[in-house]
Amino acid sequence: QVVLVESGGGLVQAGGSLRLSCAASGGTFPFYTMAWFRQAPGKERDFVAAISWSDGRTFSADSVKGRFTISRDNTKKTAYLQMNSLKPEDTAVYYCAAIKFGWTTSHNEYPYWGQGTQVTVSS
Repeated sequence: QVVLVESGGGLVQAGGSLRLSCAASGGTFPFYTMAWFRQAPGKERDFVAAISWSDGRTFSADSVKGRFTISRDNTKKTAYLQMNSLKPEDTAVYYCAAIKFGWTTSHNEYPYWGQGTQVTVSS
């Protein structure tokens, strides 16, 4: 019923930029919170950034503050993650997630997920 579709991933050199998009469709909208998580091979899924759909407040992980910016377009039902000054350590599969109620950075509390998009940052 609820479908999240990510796009915008790819291969980029260190220092470059990418913008990820997450388009939502179906189900009840808007969500209370939409967020981005990432997972590198063999590691846990980590929080990246979140945005409240109602008032636009944001929160980002310390590892990406000053480099990544989350935003949203209410009309398009789309969340974005602008990634600048990318580092090889940012290489991971990036997932969009949403929750209808609540404000959280815990991935296990998000019931709705996209399929993920690969971001690879080369040296």
